[in-house]
Amino acid sequence: MRLLALRDRLEAAVLAAAPEARVLGAGAGRIATTCLGLPGVPAETQVMALDLAGMAVSAGSACSSGKVKRSHVLAAMLGDDPIAGQAIRVSLGWTTTAAEIDRFVAAWCAMRNRLSPAARAA
Repeated sequence: MRLLALRDRLEAAVLAAAPEARVLGAGAGRIATTCLGLPGVPAETQVMALDLAGMAVSAGSACSSGKVKRSHVLAAMLGDDPIAGQAIRVSLGWTTTAAEIDRFVAAWCAMRNRLSPAARAA
């Protein structure tokens, strides 16, 4: 339950900062992992930007990790929705803390503010 609360905290903070962002699979029962879509910013760009900020995330779903082609899981969930190519996976571990979630959200928001078309238009 602690990790689910931290995941929910992360998602709420991201959505409050960036209304255009999407939490993929939000209505389904999930583990302590989230899939965040940021319209207009390719997943690979997000992964690189967050890596430079010291955050380890992945593009797409766990089932597609290390593959170049589109995730079959996200394709099944989203069809042709372009957000599938603009989604990153953030996994929490049993040692994840609230402070780490806050640092991630700060790094994600900084990345979004630099790269998102919606942020630049505001």
